[in-house]
This record gives sequence, structure tokens and C-alpha cells, in this order.
Amino acid sequence: MDDPLLSPEMVCDLLPGMTVANLKDLRASGRGPRYSKPTGGRGRITLYRRSDVLRWVDDAMISTRDQPSTG
Repeated sequence: MDDPLLSPEMVCDLLPGMTVANLKDLRASGRGPRYSKPTGGRGRITLYRRSDVLRWVDDAMISTRDQPSTG
């Protein structure tokens, strides 16, 4: 199974409109996709599995039937 690890910059390339700063804020608030810090909690390296990023996007999908009506 091919599930590449992505840097924050690579995640931003995958998600139009996402910035590294926004991704960092999402990570800090616990609202972003799962990530790994292989060099320890305060290490400089942050990695994301592509499948986790796509799952996070899928989990945020809103169906039009779930939106409140404006009529």
C-alpha cells in the first residue's frame, strides 16, 4: 500500500488555499489532520500521511441536505 509521508508544504500543495501557517494553527488547536513528530514533540520535522489528510478532508465534507435552508 502506497501511503506517502508529506511535509506541511506538500500538504498545502495538495489542499488549495491551505497555508503552512494555517496548517500549524490547526495542528496546535487539535483540529487538523493526524500528524507525526518523528524527532520528538518539539522537533522541527512534522509529517502527515496522505491518507490521513484525505480522510480529514472527507470528514469535513458537508452534504447539501445537512445545510440549513435559507427559504
